[in-house]
Amino acid sequence: MDPAVQTMIDNLEKNTGKSLDQWVAIVQQEEFKKHGEIVKFLKTDHGFTHGFANLVAHKSLKSDAGSASDTDELIEKQYKGKEHFLPIFQKLKSEIAAFGKDVEFVPKNAYVSVKRKKQFAMLVPATKSRYEVGINLKGQEPSGILELDTKSSGMISHRVVINHEEQYSKELVDWLKKAYEAAG
Repeated sequence: MDPAVQTMIDNLEKNTGKSLDQWVAIVQQEEFKKHGEIVKFLKTDHGFTHGFANLVAHKSLKSDAGSASDTDELIEKQYKGKEHFLPIFQKLKSEIAAFGKDVEFVPKNAYVSVKRKKQFAMLVPATKSRYEVGINLKGQEPSGILELDTKSSGMISHRVVINHEEQYSKELVDWLKKAYEAAG
């Protein structure tokens, strides 16, 4: 298990008095179907921070890489019906991996989190016609293809939208490299 995730699990019990398994059981009793519903419930009714609520939501839905029996299966699921975006994902993954040996790709249900010491990017096949690259560059003014993110609840600060492979650019890779360097 990822040491950062294990630390969060340990701190969850210290902070709340309940183990991860106990929180998962509480959430499952509520019969929530969506990640956002669980996060809202835990934050509103139990005073969770976003990070702890997100952890419990992923574990409850078995939607994180640590809960999946096969992370390749998560990738296949993300790109089902969006297979035309796989070359963009593969190209991004290759370019980002070249930044350093400390890059980690963590597939989730709907996206791939890209981490160094902390998450610096998200690779998201958002719809059949829109691919989003979330980038963590807090304090950076939007410029060129870099837009402020207003949808991800603070998981990233900016995004770049790619509708087709021809929009893939050196500028995108440069922004990702800057985020990678800031995450170290």
